[in-house]
Amino acid sequence: MTELRPGDASLLRKVNTQVTLRALRREGVATLTQLGRVTGLSRQTVEAVLDELSERGFVKEVPPDEGVMGRPARRFGFRADAGYVVGVDVGGDGIVAALADLSGEVIAWQRAGVSGDAAAHERLEAARRTALTCVDSAGVARKHVWAVAAGTSGIVDRTGRVSLSITLPGWTGVDLAGLAGRWFGGTALAANDANLAALAEHWRGSAQHASDVVYVLIGHRAGAGILIGGRLHPGRSGAAGEIGTLRQVGWEDAARELVKDASAAEVFEAALRGERDAVCRVDRYAENLAIGASALVLAIDPDLLVLGGGYSRAGDVLLEPLRRHLAELCVSAPEVVASTFGDEGVALGAVRLALDHVEREILGL
Repeated sequence: MTELRPGDASLLRKVNTQVTLRALRREGVATLTQLGRVTGLSRQTVEAVLDELSERGFVKEVPPDEGVMGRPARRFGFRADAGYVVGVDVGGDGIVAALADLSGEVIAWQRAGVSGDAAAHERLEAARRTALTCVDSAGVARKHVWAVAAGTSGIVDRTGRVSLSITLPGWTGVDLAGLAGRWFGGTALAANDANLAALAEHWRGSAQHASDVVYVLIGHRAGAGILIGGRLHPGRSGAAGEIGTLRQVGWEDAARELVKDASAAEVFEAALRGERDAVCRVDRYAENLAIGASALVLAIDPDLLVLGGGYSRAGDVLLEPLRRHLAELCVSAPEVVASTFGDEGVALGAVRLALDHVEREILGL
């Protein structure tokens, strides 16, 4: 018989707690018997774990169903309202914030405009106010926010600092994670917006079925995020996917040409009506997008390419020529789909990033 070494009992308790908590989150509400069957643990072990989790505020006992005959079985549920996370998209012309419980259910959204040429401190203040208002409007105490994550354009390093921003004034060098940590007095993270939007698509959007994904964000700016094996691939410095910064790709020039004398919405609407000039203009834009996207596709060979950001709302008017040009440029072009989330994708991806931190560092999952 193998003897337990010092620390083994503690490790076993931790494993049992993780297994039980995962099962309870997955089941929603369950009895001791059900949890024992799902986890493979004894009833006594499950009961002891649930008692400990109840003391920590992560689990609650749920009243029995009405009309149950005899002595009802004890039922338990995960307390998704034990804590909350906030995801914030700090964009070029607007801020989007989302408040979610520990199950990932978004319970409040908040939006605010911000000038494209706003100074860094003005943009940060707008983000702070939007995040706080989002929490306050839901009636959640600020102290119950366990983590906040922010997404923004530019290259964001592993510490959450913006190491390079071409589009936002004074944004290079901003310690976005550090500053966001002051909003609620707790943990904060920051990442590139396209990466977070890719994370959202894989979590609950168009890329749930895919493992390797290229996400292209198009709108006032263009960028890309990469998932490999279902995980974000930011690269050594956070610059993975920033192919739009390569002048030869022509993404910035193509975006300017698209809207040289009309808004993007007007151009796409005209193309939808079949107006020749608009159709040609959209086709040239799609070709430029395809040149940059094909470089990523050829390097990664993804299962899926997701087109997101404001311009993705054009739908097949843009998707069809993009698919055609990708097929011409790629050895094996992936499926191309539009984003599920529109302007909410970055904030939702930030929610997922904050939840990942909470699950790993606080819930021990």
